[in-house]
Amino acid sequence: MVLRALVAAYVGQAGAVASTALSHLMPTSLSPASIRNTLAELHERGLTDKAHASAGRVPTALGLRVFVEHLLEVGALGPHHQRLLDREFDGVEAGETPHQASHLLSAHTRQLGFVVAPRVEHLRLRTIHLVPVSEGRVLAVLVAENGGVIERMLQGVAPISSRELDRVRGVLAERVDGRTLAGLRGLLEREQEGLRGEADALLERACSLGLAACEASNALGEDDLVIATRLALLDQPEFSDPERIRGLFAALETNGRLLELVRELGDADSGEQGVALAMSLGVELGEPTLRECALVAVPYGRSSGAGEERESLGVLGVIGPQRMDYARIIPVLHYCSELVTRKLLA
Repeated sequence: MVLRALVAAYVGQAGAVASTALSHLMPTSLSPASIRNTLAELHERGLTDKAHASAGRVPTALGLRVFVEHLLEVGALGPHHQRLLDREFDGVEAGETPHQASHLLSAHTRQLGFVVAPRVEHLRLRTIHLVPVSEGRVLAVLVAENGGVIERMLQGVAPISSRELDRVRGVLAERVDGRTLAGLRGLLEREQEGLRGEADALLERACSLGLAACEASNALGEDDLVIATRLALLDQPEFSDPERIRGLFAALETNGRLLELVRELGDADSGEQGVALAMSLGVELGEPTLRECALVAVPYGRSSGAGEERESLGVLGVIGPQRMDYARIIPVLHYCSELVTRKLLA
């Protein structure tokens, strides 16, 4: 009860909380002396700290983690708030989904919203087009079910007529429909293996070009951390210092470790409530300018179908001061995850 009250007061006033103030927030009557004794025990366990001898207490990063993972009761986002987010997301094209989701997260949490763009390897495809560009070069255009387009330039292609290229496209289109890049690659590898010793030039050519389309390097396939706006953080007292906010933004834009961490958080197992949620606090973020920050993330695009669970398409979340209002922010993250999932997998 004391830790829960301390976190609530700390979130509200952005500073240390005195035991007398906590006594007014307790659901059960406790004297300031009893609260001080409890705070001392929490301090011994590494869950609270204080700036100096006469100051009130603040929760440590460990205390906040214990609060979020064991004490926080996260409810569903209210219907009015859901309808508001639905309207703001309505009509957004699939390609603009990460940018819009990042913007909405920032606007509705007053933290720094971010989205890691979908992994193209896990997007289900609808069809493929093959376009001759020049001698030895063919552009493969893979169209995802959500309308997204993945372009792959194939180099060193043996001479092929337009008619034969169209026949190859037809063979590949039959195999592309409903599969991911990884699934298509596996199918073509099996078919190519089965062709050994058989004279099926068309299928052999289709497998060769199809595998090249799956393997070719493409910038769209790389991880992309989308941060739509940084203005929300300027409202937080922790970031009133221009040098501090400048260092934070620089770390977000250049720190590859942060993106790696976000990916690791997105692969976290579901929590006790069955909904994947991960957080990283302070030094865990691996960057000195982020030591007073917290990152909370949830995956999107994770669903079950045909008896197997698909890995998430990406991750979304917020970065802000450790003092963020987790009870209000976490339901927003979960609902935005649902919106992005529906948009990309519709």
